[in-house]
Parts: sequence; structure tokens; C-alpha cells
Amino acid sequence: MLTPDTIALFGVAALALLLIPGPAVTYIVTRSITQGRAAGLVSVAGVHVGTSVHILAATVGLSGLVLSSALAFDAVKYVGAAYLVFIGIRTFTARPGDVAIPERVGPGLRRVFADAVVVNVLNPKTALFFLAFLPQFVDPGRGPVWAQTLLLGGTFVAIGLVTDSAYASMASAAAYRLRSSGLFARVRTRAAGLIYIALGASALLTSRADARPVGLAAE
Repeated sequence: MLTPDTIALFGVAALALLLIPGPAVTYIVTRSITQGRAAGLVSVAGVHVGTSVHILAATVGLSGLVLSSALAFDAVKYVGAAYLVFIGIRTFTARPGDVAIPERVGPGLRRVFADAVVVNVLNPKTALFFLAFLPQFVDPGRGPVWAQTLLLGGTFVAIGLVTDSAYASMASAAAYRLRSSGLFARVRTRAAGLIYIALGASALLTSRADARPVGLAAE
């Protein structure tokens, strides 16, 4: 199995990547600002459930299969981009009160969770990231590769839950001070819609040659 030094090195590298704001953090922060802390934290959970799906896929080789097929890759890319654009249009055209979600688990938060899972599962950049990043720390001479991959992936998710939750909490706290402003309420829904649409456009630009540690999973 992997040595403690290797796991520690991976943890430091993962933390450094997770602290750099990227599309996932942008998505989570946008949810937190527009819909509150609960929605932000639920989005964190959804994003990392999606991350876990990619880790499992990489472990059994499914990610490699998708990335080796231009048709499969493009299908995932276009569906994921379209879903982000759909969320963006839905948010942009909503009235300010329509995006406010109570700070409790309910139908609204279940939709927020599902959106986050779907967005991350359908983002090919996440698959590209793990196929490029995880193998750098896997040592075939130290036991089953699948077990090492799962261990590293689980470590990444654990660290990501902490860092992304911190982003969600800070963003919602900052927005809370401005929520009494009617202007802010109007601006935040329009801005959030545009951000989601921009994330969808960014997903469309992903190519199979982009196998490097960037993208949604890189936070």
C-alpha cells in the first residue's frame, strides 16, 4: 500500500489545487450567494458525490474508455454544457424571491443537490483531471492499483469537502449582509445566471487533449 509520505505529499498537492478557485468553487460560491449557506453546503455535497463517481469510473477504467471515444466524450461534454446553460437561463429569468431556499432540507435543496451531482458527473474536465493527477502518485509495486486509486480519490474528496464548505460558508456570510438590499437581490440572480452560462460555455471548450490538472475537479 502507499507509504505515509506519498499520501502526505498527495494531500499537500490536493490541498493546493483545491484552494485555487476554479469552476467548482465558482459554482458553489454562486449557489451560496444566491440561495444561502444551506444551498451552498448541499452543492458541496453534490459536487463531491459527482467527484466520487469519476473516481470510481477512473478506478475501473470507464473514464479512459469515454476519453478514448470521440463520440462518447462529445456526448458527455454537450449534455453537461447544456445542463449548465439550462440552470443559467433558469436562474437569470427567475424573480429574486424564486431562488431563495429555506435553511432546511426540502424539495428545493434536493434539486440543488441533484443539480450539483449532474453538473459534475457530466463535466469531462473532471475525468481528465483524475486521469492526469491520480496516476502520478500510484505505485504498482505497492499493491493493487485500484485500491491505491480509491484511497487517493477518497483523500481528495475529504479535503475538498472541507475547503469547499469553507468557501460556501464565507460566501453566504458575505451575501447575508447585503440580502436586505432589493438591488442586490436583482443583481445576484442575473449575475448567477450569467456565471452558470459561462461555465457551460467553458465546458464546451474542453478537448480530449486537455488531460492536465485543471477543470471542475481541480476546484
